[in-house]
Amino acid sequence: MTTIEAGAPAQAPYKWRWWVLVAVLAAEIMDLLDATVVGIAAPSIQDHLGGGSTMIQWVAAGYTLAFAVGLITGGRLGDRYGRRRMFLIGLGGFVLTSVLCGLALSPAMLVTSRILQGLFGAALIPQGFGVIRSIFPPKELGAAFGAFGPAMGLASVGGPILAGALVAWNPGDAGWRTVFLINLPIGLAAMALAWKVLPESRAEHAPKVDPVGMALVSTGLVLLIYPLVQGREQGWPGWVFAMLAASVPVLAVFGVHQVRRHRAGRAPLVEPALFTSRAFTGGLVVGVAFFAAMSGLILTLGLYLQLGLHMSALDAGIAVAPWALGAAIGAALSGAVLGRKYGRPVLQVGALIMAAGIVLVIAEFGSSGIATGWDLAPGLLVCGIGMGLLIAPFFDIVLAGVTLPMVGSASGVLNAVQQLGGAAGVAVLGTVFFQHFESGDQAGSVRAVLWVTVGLIVAVAVLGFLLPRRARPEDAE
Repeated sequence: MTTIEAGAPAQAPYKWRWWVLVAVLAAEIMDLLDATVVGIAAPSIQDHLGGGSTMIQWVAAGYTLAFAVGLITGGRLGDRYGRRRMFLIGLGGFVLTSVLCGLALSPAMLVTSRILQGLFGAALIPQGFGVIRSIFPPKELGAAFGAFGPAMGLASVGGPILAGALVAWNPGDAGWRTVFLINLPIGLAAMALAWKVLPESRAEHAPKVDPVGMALVSTGLVLLIYPLVQGREQGWPGWVFAMLAASVPVLAVFGVHQVRRHRAGRAPLVEPALFTSRAFTGGLVVGVAFFAAMSGLILTLGLYLQLGLHMSALDAGIAVAPWALGAAIGAALSGAVLGRKYGRPVLQVGALIMAAGIVLVIAEFGSSGIATGWDLAPGLLVCGIGMGLLIAPFFDIVLAGVTLPMVGSASGVLNAVQQLGGAAGVAVLGTVFFQHFESGDQAGSVRAVLWVTVGLIVAVAVLGFLLPRRARPEDAE
């Protein structure tokens, strides 16, 4: 088995590197499918297992919260114990907990299995960026990182289509369970490929685990997300706002602890030097806004199509197919030509096009809030094109300049912020949706969510100025 160390002398590019990229993208796609299928499968889950609207939110947010909490530590575990080893452990655990989700007999078992699935995903996902950064030469690194955007965009909007098809197909009378059980064949195939082609890769000086930092960041993130999801169901009591307020000093103490640990010559969970990179810090801010908008919109739109317009799971999945088609078109244009040539402006133009598409969807719903799949198609197509243009250059710009010794920390933080944004989007937009929907204002529920999403996407276009104009992989040399 090939082992690649940070700081090793230059050598010929790893011959299986493009197959490694396939294995890593397969893991990323599985993660994103599991994060997005809930919006379509949720009504069927609720019919079979019971539970209220908060349970639906926790099936989605429990996964993303556990993922966000574990990702920063997961990236460091790969640096210390080997990225190949942690990738295979994470992938095996992810597949096992997916099966547990599919066999769940109660809402509590499903939510618990989803939380465990998120923790194993946190051990799995950060390793991919590190392995790729270690095996691809600089001239190919942009293409490798550039593949993440289109794959993730298509998986995000393709998840509802797949979920609708599986629920409608109902193989073995398994219904909604198939949206989780499908990970078994996909995951086993990805594991076989990874076992064959993935080289071992670790930091030159393996960092020690930081238990104090782990406890602080985990506590801070739970204090931030839990009340956002649970507050509406509880009528927004005082403890909700107390937890939100408490998250600020806890995360601030975490930041101080990381700086002190770094100055003492001990490896922190998060490398402070990362935040001197304009691309990385700007990417975190842009990522929070974008993934909050996308994750919240995918969940609530899927719920409204079924609960508000009474579409079947399959019809709801087909209704968002133009979104996936548009994402494929936009990603192809951006990834192949526009993003590599023009960089950040393509991301910003994509955000504005995506916002325009959502405004068109609002117009298609009209004052009644009633629409057919064909009515929504033009707006969702435009929205998808904009999203594809936006996401294709994102990871290339943000990660290309990260040096290999910091890649575990960087990938953990970036993925954590992505999942944190997703969890916040599900919590906030889910709350907006259910507050209107359960009060009888079904038309208002979808319009309110869509307008909030427009605001977030326009913010992405403005915040894009925080990013450098182009990726500069040579900075990482």
